[in-house]
Amino acid sequence: MADDSLPPSLDLRDPAGSIDAARTTATADSETNEGPAREGDAAASLHSPAGQPPAAPAAPAAPAASAASGAPRPEVQKQVEGVLSSEIGIATLLNRLKQSIASAKEFALFLKKRADLEEHNAAGLKKVCRATQDSIRRPEHRTGTFSQAYEEMVYIHERMAENGSHFAASLQQMHDDLVDAASAAERSRKTWKTNGLAAEQKVADLEQAMRKSRSKLDTLAEDYERVRTGESRQTGKVLNAFKNKSAADQEMELKKKVEHADQNYRQAVETYRGEKQLLETTTRPDAVHQIRNHVRELDAGLGLQMQKFAAFNEKLLLSNGLSVSPLRGPGGDNHPASRSLRHAVLSIDNERDLDDFLAGHHARVPAHAGDVKYERHPTLEPPSHFQGGPPPPAPVAIPPPSSSSAAAAPPPPPPMGQSMSPGGHEPRRPFAQPPPHQHQRSFSGQDAPQLGALPFQGGSGGAGVGQLPPSAPFNAHERQGSAAAAGTPTTTTPSAALNPVFGVHLAHLYERDGVPVPAVVEQCIRAVDLFGLGTEGIYRQSGSMAHIQKLRAMFDRERQSPALNFQDPDNFFHDVNSVTGLLKQFFRDLPDPVLTADNHDGLVAAAKHDDDTQRRDSIHAIINALPDPNYATLRALCLHLHRVVENAHVNRMSSHNLALIFGPTLMGTDPAKAIQDAGWQIKVVDTLLQNTYQIFDED
Repeated sequence: MADDSLPPSLDLRDPAGSIDAARTTATADSETNEGPAREGDAAASLHSPAGQPPAAPAAPAAPAASAASGAPRPEVQKQVEGVLSSEIGIATLLNRLKQSIASAKEFALFLKKRADLEEHNAAGLKKVCRATQDSIRRPEHRTGTFSQAYEEMVYIHERMAENGSHFAASLQQMHDDLVDAASAAERSRKTWKTNGLAAEQKVADLEQAMRKSRSKLDTLAEDYERVRTGESRQTGKVLNAFKNKSAADQEMELKKKVEHADQNYRQAVETYRGEKQLLETTTRPDAVHQIRNHVRELDAGLGLQMQKFAAFNEKLLLSNGLSVSPLRGPGGDNHPASRSLRHAVLSIDNERDLDDFLAGHHARVPAHAGDVKYERHPTLEPPSHFQGGPPPPAPVAIPPPSSSSAAAAPPPPPPMGQSMSPGGHEPRRPFAQPPPHQHQRSFSGQDAPQLGALPFQGGSGGAGVGQLPPSAPFNAHERQGSAAAAGTPTTTTPSAALNPVFGVHLAHLYERDGVPVPAVVEQCIRAVDLFGLGTEGIYRQSGSMAHIQKLRAMFDRERQSPALNFQDPDNFFHDVNSVTGLLKQFFRDLPDPVLTADNHDGLVAAAKHDDDTQRRDSIHAIINALPDPNYATLRALCLHLHRVVENAHVNRMSSHNLALIFGPTLMGTDPAKAIQDAGWQIKVVDTLLQNTYQIFDED
């Protein structure tokens, strides 16, 4: 769901309402003596209706709710001022600041735990969505309306996971802000605890010293009065001090002590009064003001973060609700962006999906073979049939074989060699004589999958004929039998074999097909990506040669056939190793390798650089100069092999192991330098796979 569908004040990523804003608000409150009213408004805003943005200023309260809205209370204010102006004011505010710090830390811890839970939930939901998306796109799952509804459901859950991630990030930011604010308040509290309480303690100590001076003065004055009046009651200390002195001397000595004690008392009183006045007029008010500001600042920040927490919860629920059931736009439920989860699920049409699936296989329905009729094989005819003269005329006029016709028309043996190979190559065949080609296709078609194409397109055809009886009548009847049995499907094979895929230059394939990457490469890469990345020894294991030859023949003859869609493992016999063998066979059969023979020496020289960066850049420059079809094909292959390497912990195929396989295949082999260049060819491909994203653009 887009964020612009909600008010900006409910944006989970909106940095507004930070602790700095709370600090400014608290400072302004302390300067105008409206702090209690503002705090009351902030507390009242926590109980505002859920539909209102919490950042909006509180409306003027009704007269009946004046007490709840933080209206001034004279009796309370008088008591507050009395506490703050007394000697317990600083200590009381320090205790209150300690409570605010503890509350902020506790709420920050709650936010941290809630953010961890939301992030864990969002990450788990995203992981499930990704796994589900990868799974539902596999060919073994249903398609059609079910697949579309399933993907919409997963997409809705992805948006819910995104909402949860944004919510968790916002809570984490709030936690960090509160922790910073609490730490700053704690440092300030320690400072003012040292300075403020030290001033209070100093005045208390001066008061205690003053009281001691007064007590000493009173004691000496009493002793002086007794000596002056002649009273005999004296303390033991005074008696011992004056036992050798006369009464006049005693009186004089005590008078001096009284005067000295009085002077000390006067100084103690003056010092106490000065420090107390300084404390009451400067030190205590400043400390009270600063500590009170810290309390207000931290409380305002805590209240603001709680308001943001409430707003973010509303935003999360609203976002998830609109993801599950979005607001209907002008297009109603038919608009893709306005379909709710319920409407997406209700759009599943099981009958339509089944019909579409069955109709998609209509192209695979085999052609009607017609009625089956028994035909006697020519070799079972009695021998007298071969000696009675020329054979009866065939449905298609073919001149009878003779020594002159055999000398003038030597092409018939090569068509027999071609018919024994899997179709799709370009043998030297006589296109002007289709009936003999039809006969040879009919005669040896049952052994075609077991024979190679190229080795039988020369003299081997003659060798095959030499194994049969060399009599001309036998060849004549052979043509007659094939002419009667040949059908229309075999007549299309010569035209389909005109566009082979294997053994053709990449540039020619690009000019002919109009695609830079040949279809056989794309299909093989797709099959391995879907079904082979987790196969141990992929590209190292050999597939079935019979399967490889059948797939090769299909690409040469029917490359547009739906049976060549390798998203369905049935099309490659559930043998991914045969697919890798087919891909390697395609690259080996190229007349000019993918990296081209002209670049072979340059790539070998580049691979000999000891510096990894210099070697990569030298190879990169040569790669950029490749022809377009070569570059596109190499890029697709390297990106695919890089994905194989990323799963090396499962398939055990590292970049070096793959380079051992594809080095000679992609660069070609020169028999004169095959041994000495093999190691450098491996180095080139290994460098390509280790620097795939630096050399090729992933997109």
